[in-house]
Amino acid sequence: MGGTEQSYIVDAFKTNWIAPLGANVDGFEQKMKQYTGAANALALNSGTAAIHLALITLGVTTGDTVFCSTLTFAASANPIVYVGAKPVFIDSDEQSWNMCPIALEKALADAARRNQLPKAVILVHILGLVADLEAIQTICETYGVPLIEDAAESLGSTYKDQMTGTFGEMGIYSFNGNKIITTSGGGMLLSKTKATRTVAFKYATQAKEDAPFYLHEKIGYNYRLSNVLAGIGIGQMEVIDQHVAKRRSIFDTYEMVFREVDGVSMMPILPGTKPNCWLSAIRLNPEKIEVTTRELVTMMAEEGIEVRMMWNPLHLQPSFSGTTCYQAGDENVSEKLFEEVLCLPSGSAMRGSQQAYVIQKLLARLSRLTAINSN
Repeated sequence: MGGTEQSYIVDAFKTNWIAPLGANVDGFEQKMKQYTGAANALALNSGTAAIHLALITLGVTTGDTVFCSTLTFAASANPIVYVGAKPVFIDSDEQSWNMCPIALEKALADAARRNQLPKAVILVHILGLVADLEAIQTICETYGVPLIEDAAESLGSTYKDQMTGTFGEMGIYSFNGNKIITTSGGGMLLSKTKATRTVAFKYATQAKEDAPFYLHEKIGYNYRLSNVLAGIGIGQMEVIDQHVAKRRSIFDTYEMVFREVDGVSMMPILPGTKPNCWLSAIRLNPEKIEVTTRELVTMMAEEGIEVRMMWNPLHLQPSFSGTTCYQAGDENVSEKLFEEVLCLPSGSAMRGSQQAYVIQKLLARLSRLTAINSN
């Protein structure tokens, strides 16, 4: 917390605006537009709700297909199933760890031959890293398929000085408790046109019609953000630059240390991009380091340190069994990243002494294991 969040919460109580509308909600949307350069913003109760509304607004329904990054959290793809559509997953590339443009092109070409183009492509910017937006946007435009940016983890990241979340027809942010800024729980839907926001707003408020009585011609949802939580969001926007700077500093410290360790590399940064480094992650070369990321999770827990493996690709999840994942070549990159990448403590409140402790214990484990394996 930056320190001013409580003052906005107090204002909500003083004015008795506790419901999902009020000055804080309007102010949070306005600050988000100013920060990102987005034309329109809609504050919601989760990033998942934002993806759901984006799909509904684009007319995605039963029998349609939606292409989605496979290396991401399930919340990126679950809304595809909510609307009755079928997810088709796209592999990552080595250069960004995000959606591979070659695999996407292959999937769209295949769909075009079958006259079954998807209704949308959901691109996810994982860990705050930025995907190859120019290539992906061009491919989507070539096939006439709308692009949705899941920028839940990448608020503050840029591609050629433009904020992620503002390239697609719609973009989404998450303000869950672990994100770069938080409202405890919340999300934001960005859109290029006011008409799109108007439609999304209607669905987010139970799809009430403009009538002198309660009239609902369509099924709606209760997805708006409360005025209380929006107050936290306004306060968080006042410190977002500090949060991003801190996360990048944490990444720089890790990078300075681990570039000297044979068999360990930092997460890649695509040229022309500036990630918010929401999470810092290392990759272990299995030809040089025999210990697995799964083993390191257990070992570091013994030191009181929480590290995590990379996302388990969605095409491998039981909840998405039977789905297809397109990849550029013979090897599935996302499956390799799942096994080889370790996410490190990276919180904005992390002290230098805490990061030094993480580095010390991780280096000690890696050195000990390397010595054992050498013998």
